[in-house]
Amino acid sequence: MREFRVLSPTAILGYGFPAASFEEGMRRKPHVIAVDAGSTDPGPYYLGSGKSFTDRGAVKRDMEFMLAAAMAENIPVIIGTAGGSGADSHLAWNVDIIKEIAAEMGLSFKMAEISAQIDKEAVKQKFKEGKLAGMKAAPAPTLKDIEDSTNIVAQMGHEPIIKALEAGAQVIITGRAYDPTVFAALAVKQGYDAGLALHMGKILECAAIAATPGSGSDCMFGYLRDNCFEMATTNPARKCTTTSVAAHTLYEKSDPTRLPGPGGVLDLTQTTFEQATDSTVIVRGSRFIPDAAYHVKLEGARLLGHRTISFAATTDPIMISRLDEIVKAVKERVRGNFNDITDFFLDFKVYGQSGAGFYGGGTDRGGVMPPEAAIIIEAVAQTPQLADTICSFARSTLLHFGYEGRKSTAGNLAFPFSPSDFRGGAVYEFSLYCLMAVDTPCEFFPVKIYDLIKGVQS
Repeated sequence: MREFRVLSPTAILGYGFPAASFEEGMRRKPHVIAVDAGSTDPGPYYLGSGKSFTDRGAVKRDMEFMLAAAMAENIPVIIGTAGGSGADSHLAWNVDIIKEIAAEMGLSFKMAEISAQIDKEAVKQKFKEGKLAGMKAAPAPTLKDIEDSTNIVAQMGHEPIIKALEAGAQVIITGRAYDPTVFAALAVKQGYDAGLALHMGKILECAAIAATPGSGSDCMFGYLRDNCFEMATTNPARKCTTTSVAAHTLYEKSDPTRLPGPGGVLDLTQTTFEQATDSTVIVRGSRFIPDAAYHVKLEGARLLGHRTISFAATTDPIMISRLDEIVKAVKERVRGNFNDITDFFLDFKVYGQSGAGFYGGGTDRGGVMPPEAAIIIEAVAQTPQLADTICSFARSTLLHFGYEGRKSTAGNLAFPFSPSDFRGGAVYEFSLYCLMAVDTPCEFFPVKIYDLIKGVQS
């Protein structure tokens, strides 16, 4: 029986991996090294601003291993969602790192860049044609949502990557991509079942997070066959179990049996998980069902304003017991002092009250007050200066706020830092999270192919 082998070095490019784990993966002779480089988990800032949420030095370290090994074994390297969010600025950032490594190591190879950023006018046209559809997780898109977006990307499927492979590219880096595609594309090109390939990619996308003990900074290995795939770790300290592999199949999914993606749905109603050895799991029965029309998911982000925060704490049990009313009163006082300014946001995030997480929630402590509470004051306004003003006034008001039972007037808060207020930079929110019908899977994903000769594009 034929076998297709994939090495997934790390959960996100830049998260790292032990050299020994990577070397063991290479000893198993993978046909491709693939890695997901992005996520929406860190929030909209990175898509909106065009900046990477992964560190350049960490990304370069991981890629040095991957590129050197791939060139030595003459296999492809495929990287998805470059720079964390997959806009053109992220793609260029990651390509620059590849060129730098190629120059330093004297590497030459055929390179492919696949853009996933979509021009606003093209999205507006699709909207006018009725080809944008809302999703359960977000409101239906509007023309204003499109116009307000600083960057708009679409999740590509495996088809643009296959196009790059057919052109002979050995190093492929994409903009925003559906996570499993970078692991599945070469296998699908070679005729393996798309359902099994995509499901294996779904598990490989976060590398050893799907093992036990889980880690986002360690390798995972996949063996794809004609009627099944097998998951294995490359670090003897970790194991794949039916629980760990099945659990990661459900990771970030709202439906346990139907996983939608570009062009279709991964149907897991007949999927089985079998413990093959004490550290490997075999998966069977996964199917890919194409949709009648091909859709891709759009993601967009827009600028909201600028943030200033102040971090403080209190150990006063009286204040902690009355924080709800104190916070409400401070907010009212700030609003009263700035009643001519309506366009700002003020929030108090309180940790420790009620014995858990956030202000207003948590577990019942049976009437016993926690020994301390941490308070983060957050102000968001249209300019950094106005955010500074709102945060400063809220902080000073809370610091000296008089409440019933207070014993000392020296101040209600302890500040661990001086200065007490910090600018948090620009604030973004997701503006688009919807489906867009496309005429072909590659319609909005142009593939740029060129030879990279020791870091120089030719």
